[in-house]
Amino acid sequence: MDTASHLLLGFTLAGASLAIPAVAADPTLQHALIAASMLGSHAPDLDAVARLKGQTTYLRVHRGITHSLPAPFVWALLIGWPMAWLFGTMDHLGLLMLWAFLAVCFHVTLDLFNGYGVQCLRPFTRRWLHLDSLCLFDPYIFGSHLLCGLLWLSGLANSIMGTVFEILYGLTILYVGWRLLERIRWQRKLRKALGNRSRVSLLPLMSGRAWQFVAEGPDSYEAGTISSRGIVRESTIAKTSSLSGTEPALATMQTDGVRAFLAFATNVHVQVQEKLDGYEVTWSDLRFWSNDKLPYTAAVTLDRNMMVQNTKLGWDKKTWEPPYV
Repeated sequence: MDTASHLLLGFTLAGASLAIPAVAADPTLQHALIAASMLGSHAPDLDAVARLKGQTTYLRVHRGITHSLPAPFVWALLIGWPMAWLFGTMDHLGLLMLWAFLAVCFHVTLDLFNGYGVQCLRPFTRRWLHLDSLCLFDPYIFGSHLLCGLLWLSGLANSIMGTVFEILYGLTILYVGWRLLERIRWQRKLRKALGNRSRVSLLPLMSGRAWQFVAEGPDSYEAGTISSRGIVRESTIAKTSSLSGTEPALATMQTDGVRAFLAFATNVHVQVQEKLDGYEVTWSDLRFWSNDKLPYTAAVTLDRNMMVQNTKLGWDKKTWEPPYV
């Protein structure tokens, strides 16, 4: 999810600790838990510093080792102990480490439900896992947690806030589970409607009531949207497996940008365009098709001797445009 949502959920997760009598009675401990929980909720995304070394490094690193299986335990120690020392609450070190651990786990889980995905099973596998059920920013999760967070800050319902946050997190878990079931339901419906398709990918739109899809057929991909109003086919994209074997395409496959892209991409599409002074080879991930565009690409410019002149890797869209990953 986005940074604001992660930090907000870290804050409300700390609020859930008010259900513990010792926490409810100790403002200093509450502050320590807020700090540990919010830091834990953001810590996995500290890998964003990889942007300083370029988009290729960022693609390889982001949502990788910092989101892996050992990560929650490491972050719990790195965050819990300093917070316990800083706030003078060493007697509650275990509780602070637990809340930092839970915050990291929530962070990784919510990223798993997004379309971009995570490498959360490292070090056992580097495979990207994504459940394609939540947008990067979910207005329903954000709105409900913001409302409860403001209620806590207002001090109007301090005596019941622990219960309020427990209910909030129960409803959040149910909502996330429901979104996954909805994705599976619409995916089955789409497969049935389109006939024989080897793979169907869905990504949610911000409203939550519609999904954009890419369905793979024998010779082409179909893309469009599906909702309660029906299926809208918007584009047919021919497969380009033959182009991937051409000399320009092969010449780009050893570049760092394309190698990183191919390790991440699911439905690969390559386009080779001849120019006056060379070639432009564009690798795209069809899973992120949206509004008749393929916004996530690795584009390489070659001269006539197949020497790489320029490489561009990343998104060609505005943050507020779909897909929301």
